[in-house]
Amino acid sequence: MLSFVSSQHIEPHKELIEVLLILKSFIKKLSDKIEASPEPDTQLVKYRVWTKGLESSLIELYASYEAAHYYRQCIHETIVNEMSEEQQKWYAFYVYYDKNGFIRVFSLLDKIGTFLNELLKLKTEQVKPHYSFFTVLRTLRERRLHLHLTEPLNEIKEASKEATFRLRKRRNTEVHYMNSEMEDDLIQETRMFGQDVRLENLSEQIEDLYVGLMMNINVIKLTFQYADRLILR
Repeated sequence: MLSFVSSQHIEPHKELIEVLLILKSFIKKLSDKIEASPEPDTQLVKYRVWTKGLESSLIELYASYEAAHYYRQCIHETIVNEMSEEQQKWYAFYVYYDKNGFIRVFSLLDKIGTFLNELLKLKTEQVKPHYSFFTVLRTLRERRLHLHLTEPLNEIKEASKEATFRLRKRRNTEVHYMNSEMEDDLIQETRMFGQDVRLENLSEQIEDLYVGLMMNINVIKLTFQYADRLILR
């Protein structure tokens, strides 16, 4: 079973560089194939545009994780009313980049899902118009298609399941209800009226964001290695 090492022990920089090189190689091969054709292949042009978009989105997710990780290390208090003005500033920065990160985890996965759906001609939108990466993966599993890709992708999903559940809950709260930190404050102030209010579990949050980042890195790596063999060899 695949597992992700704690962000306290390994930084994702090397893995990021590796997958960015895979994406750049894919873009270069697409460009060569497009230019070698007497007429533009609109499908290949679409793949090139989407791949460049995925490349940018991955860098943005990585930047959000790195910034959130940095500001998390600056926060040493666990009680809100014991935080200095400087600590409160670091916390505000942490909240911003963490929130930016966990929203991007799912937006990037869904972009990968769109790419896979088109590449593998799954037509998932005919079953579920607003599908996600997880819908596409379920389609692959249920139809038992492209098993050399489906099985390792599913292994990554399972290894990330607990962190993904927490990240999704926070994303849904942020997007559909109220800010996650406001919800946390409301719960604590209701339960602990007149008592000290503790910060949410920042260590767990940054670990979850790390898992979300690594999930995207590994999914992109597998997807584009497979796409290279499928359409460029």
